[in-house]
Amino acid sequence: MVKIRFSSALSNVTHTRETVLELGDTTVKVVLDKLVEQYGADFERRILDKGEIRRFVNLYVNGEDIRHLSGLDSPVKGTDEISILPAVSGGNFRG
Repeated sequence: MVKIRFSSALSNVTHTRETVLELGDTTVKVVLDKLVEQYGADFERRILDKGEIRRFVNLYVNGEDIRHLSGLDSPVKGTDEISILPAVSGGNFRG
């Protein structure tokens, strides 16, 4: 069972901070396809752009950024944990 953790920025779409999918060994793409199936087009728009991870979305498999692995083709085992963290911007920084 793959555990997926969502940032609070996605909780208005997912209505949860984590979920579990029973997929066995697969890829990040298959996991995202299942999540889009489960959470719909709004989730997809926030995470993907033309089938690729949006520039300001960070996706980790067991703490490792998929951009440093094989991207959407990165392997996912049934015991892995995935974190999806869209970048949050705004506010006023005075340093």
